Amino acid sequence: MSQVTGQLPDAETEEDQAKGTAQRPGPRGWRQRHPRAARGVTVTTTVLAGALVLGALLLPNRIERLSFGAFLRIPAEGVLLAGLLLSLPPRPRRIAAIVTGALLGVLTVLKFLDMGFYQVLARPFDPVLDWILLDDATDFLRESFGRTGQVLAVTGVLALLVIVLVATTLAAVRLTDLMVRHRPVAARTTLILGTAWITCVTLGVQFTEVPVASKINADYVDNRVEQVRAGLRDAEVFEKQAAVDAFAATPPDQLLTGLRGKDVLFAFIESYGRVAIDDPAMAKQIDSVLEEGTGRLESAGFSSRSAWLRSPVTGAGSWLAHSTFLSGLWIKNQQRYRTLTTSDRQTLGSYFRKTGAWRTVGIVPGVRRAWPEGKFFALDHIYDSERLGYNGPYFSWTPVPDQFSLEAFERLERGKKDRKPIMAEIILASSHNPWAPVARMIDWEDLGDGSVFRRIKEEGKDPKEVWKNPDSVRAEYTNAIEYSLRSLVEYVERYGDDDTVLVFLGDHQPVPTVTAGSRSKDVPVTIVARDKKVLDRISDWGWTDGLKPAEDAPQWGMDKFRDRFMTAYGPGTAPRR
Repeated sequence: MSQVTGQLPDAETEEDQAKGTAQRPGPRGWRQRHPRAARGVTVTTTVLAGALVLGALLLPNRIERLSFGAFLRIPAEGVLLAGLLLSLPPRPRRIAAIVTGALLGVLTVLKFLDMGFYQVLARPFDPVLDWILLDDATDFLRESFGRTGQVLAVTGVLALLVIVLVATTLAAVRLTDLMVRHRPVAARTTLILGTAWITCVTLGVQFTEVPVASKINADYVDNRVEQVRAGLRDAEVFEKQAAVDAFAATPPDQLLTGLRGKDVLFAFIESYGRVAIDDPAMAKQIDSVLEEGTGRLESAGFSSRSAWLRSPVTGAGSWLAHSTFLSGLWIKNQQRYRTLTTSDRQTLGSYFRKTGAWRTVGIVPGVRRAWPEGKFFALDHIYDSERLGYNGPYFSWTPVPDQFSLEAFERLERGKKDRKPIMAEIILASSHNPWAPVARMIDWEDLGDGSVFRRIKEEGKDPKEVWKNPDSVRAEYTNAIEYSLRSLVEYVERYGDDDTVLVFLGDHQPVPTVTAGSRSKDVPVTIVARDKKVLDRISDWGWTDGLKPAEDAPQWGMDKFRDRFMTAYGPGTAPRR
């Protein structure tokens, strides 16, 4: 009896344990209570993991290459990784799966960065030299869309970064566990896919003009490794180039003798690229402005010559173009810019100041904080956005409309009596992305302190609306370039005299949304003067008469201008490069 009664509690305990297991809360209990739903979740999660890994393996790094066919390929890296993971013991396999997923996430993030850089700079992200540009990008967001827009954008990007890294890692682990549970099937599938990949490579099989056999990630990593090596070597290459300066030993009294007594103004028009003149959708409007400007300047006694310069950048990076033009060195990345601005390299401003015959000034309305590099460019005085006397509104990124910047230059510097000749670097920023709203020309007498622009801004377009349509972007870009050109032409017409020499140029082509796939880095460059002797000195350059360069006008690298300009306006002793 006691033995029987002693067994009853054990029997009851087993039954109770079985019931407890069936009713146990938590994920495992939920799966037992709802087997069909659990199986559906398992299948769905596995399919999503597979799609994520496959998508990451086949994701291109340029938006225009995103297509349905791009994801219907066999990735060699996926086949090789599957074989490797199946051959490893359990613990190394788990570690390898985690590392593989994380690396796949990193590659995906780099591809997203490439997409962004191609859309703005028409080139891939440089993992060695471009990190500092991300800080500039956040500043641009704040200045264009406000602090809230900046915070939301940065938060969204960081969240996406974390999600991608975590998702690819979990997906790789899940697929690895699935392959191990079904090792025979996984091994046969891997073998079949490997054979199919080799066959497709051999026969050149394509789908919608895209090769079925892919090794996109192997090529991508190889290109990035070479890019890193080139970035590390570039510092040494640039140091050797910077050591050569044809005018370093030229005595001051032999520098720029052909311009003595002249006010020499170097004006950069933001994003004024060749596309504004060549593209049929913009050419009619810009050609009309240039033709009218040429006629108005001729009526005022001025002549002009134009050609093309090849900028080191496209889409953005104005400071790299400015320093290339002024230093005579090819400044194609931030590393070179930092090296240049901490060196003793002489710029155009340095040589003008070295003569003792000019006061050098900078009109830089885009500068809104400390700019220590300004000392390098040998500017006696710098007028940033806070020193131009402007009390009007910002036009998206642009702090000061171009017409006001030029009027302020006249008021603060050139219009003064009993002054030295001036060499000025003037940055015209109204044509800076995002090109909405755009300022418009008003009577110069009505500029005042800039308050008049408040109504003009209110009547302008919302950049968020403009950027919903590429055609709208291109139209507003054209309007912005027209405004900058008209500002310059009217300034010279109104204030220019026999001692005025104006050199104006674009700094780089606009973003690919505007250039529509063009790979050209050409920008127009023009010299304007009333004194005939000034343009006679460049008669052998072969430049086009007027403000519009001919299609076949000379095209120089932007780094070549400094020495050719100084040779033309000096005693001619310095050799051309």
